[in-house]
Amino acid sequence: MSKLSIGVQSFEDLRRNGYLYVDKTMYISQLVESGKVYFLSRPRRFGKSLLISTLEAYFRGQKELFEGLAIADDEAKKPEDQQWIEYPVLKFGLSGGEYQSASGLEKRLEYFLNSFEKTYGIEHLEKLDLPTQLQHCLEEAYRITGRQTVVLVDEYDKPLLENLEVNTLQEEKNRTLFKGFFSVLKDEDQYLKFALFTGVTKFSKISIFSDLNQLEDISLSLDYSGLCGITEKEMKDHLTEDICRMADANRLSPDECLLALRDMYDGYHFSAGGTVVYNPFSLFCALKQRRFESFWFGTGTPTFLVRKLRQSGIPVQNLSNGVQATEDQMNDYRADAADVVPLFYQSGYLTITGYDPKFREYTLSFPNSEVKYGYLNSLIPMVSPKYMAETGSFSASRMIRYLHDDDLQPLMAMLQALLASIPYHEGKAPADEQQWRNVIYAIFTVLGQYVRAEVHSAGGRSDCIVENDSNIYVFEFKQDKSAEEALQQIEDKGYAFPYAASGKKIVKIGANFSTEKKTLDDWKVLEGQDGRIK
Repeated sequence: MSKLSIGVQSFEDLRRNGYLYVDKTMYISQLVESGKVYFLSRPRRFGKSLLISTLEAYFRGQKELFEGLAIADDEAKKPEDQQWIEYPVLKFGLSGGEYQSASGLEKRLEYFLNSFEKTYGIEHLEKLDLPTQLQHCLEEAYRITGRQTVVLVDEYDKPLLENLEVNTLQEEKNRTLFKGFFSVLKDEDQYLKFALFTGVTKFSKISIFSDLNQLEDISLSLDYSGLCGITEKEMKDHLTEDICRMADANRLSPDECLLALRDMYDGYHFSAGGTVVYNPFSLFCALKQRRFESFWFGTGTPTFLVRKLRQSGIPVQNLSNGVQATEDQMNDYRADAADVVPLFYQSGYLTITGYDPKFREYTLSFPNSEVKYGYLNSLIPMVSPKYMAETGSFSASRMIRYLHDDDLQPLMAMLQALLASIPYHEGKAPADEQQWRNVIYAIFTVLGQYVRAEVHSAGGRSDCIVENDSNIYVFEFKQDKSAEEALQQIEDKGYAFPYAASGKKIVKIGANFSTEKKTLDDWKVLEGQDGRIK
């Protein structure tokens, strides 16, 4: 079995201690040769910190760490005096640290500057503000070493996201500090060899994206779509034995195991028509533990995203079916923007699934089952906190069991309790039904292969079709009408007709949502083998 790195972000640690490293160094050669100042956005746990660490080792001239990798061949092609040149490296690791206090970010930046001064023997001058100290470091490093400095900024947006909608005053203070600090790089360009900023989101109001006019955003670049993440070819080249071990543990063939891994963890596109990649964290966790779980989704709560979704009014099912974003929106994505679609993309909850070059418009959808069902599971306690407080949990498995046992009364009672617990704005149920329809969609969708929502047929579109080994359930929901009317619509529109020849029992469920009671107040269940009401 491969020695898989989970949580190891040091390139030197990986290489010296025998962890599996999937070679991405060909991209480093490409970056260094084709530009100077870059920004890269990728979701959390996609290898941004490892990329920064790899660049750090390369620019420090640590040749021994790169033996057998693509960049070693690239270096060998250069004149001997141009190989493995060591440059001063100023690295800001901002994924750690405390940024909600008044001086948290200032102290963190000061720590890295002071460490850089000690490393390169730069005299520390008291009473310099941070921008001036950065300027002093760049100029003195060049004077002492005769070489330009490499600046690497890992998770630059952490000090802003940590305060977003929680401490707006501190967020603005951190934003202002960034503006003055990194704008120094523009004036000190002659002392700068290379710079890379990484993060989850792009705050366009920060001057690094406006003042640094030579900065190249490669987040949507076709050339770098495979820079972070694991391609299927890379997985087959390096992890075949691990896949076989996992297949045996789950009583699957290797091909069946590969299909299951693809469904759970693959599907990320970071450019139109670019390389598709697996989530590296989830893939390595799954192979190491030999089980299919929501590893990436379980490492961070999407509370902020769920709140944004609820504020936006976007139907949840649209995230499955595909939502659109223009190229301008994607190039100017911001966590503080009213449009949540780019935020969901950059956070890793949506990915690029289509592109229309004529209108320069992207289609974005859930990338895989881990994200889709993990997100929908998390939506229910966020939308129905009262139900969660009273019951302690939402159990999709219980609902699946009710369907399996053809026990619909407790199923509908659970749905009724969930809808009753929604905290509607100003105590009023929504007139357009969208909020409670989101909950219904989320509940049924987390049942996985059992559910198809808003199913089209010749007569119209049914709200939900649920199918298991023995039964097909046809749901129709009304608002301030009656369960009888809902059942009659199933009959009139022929929603059950396409399943008449299935050989399964067809069960029709009509239900009514009362805006006065703010939940389901009535439902009726009818059965029919031939798709007709008996």
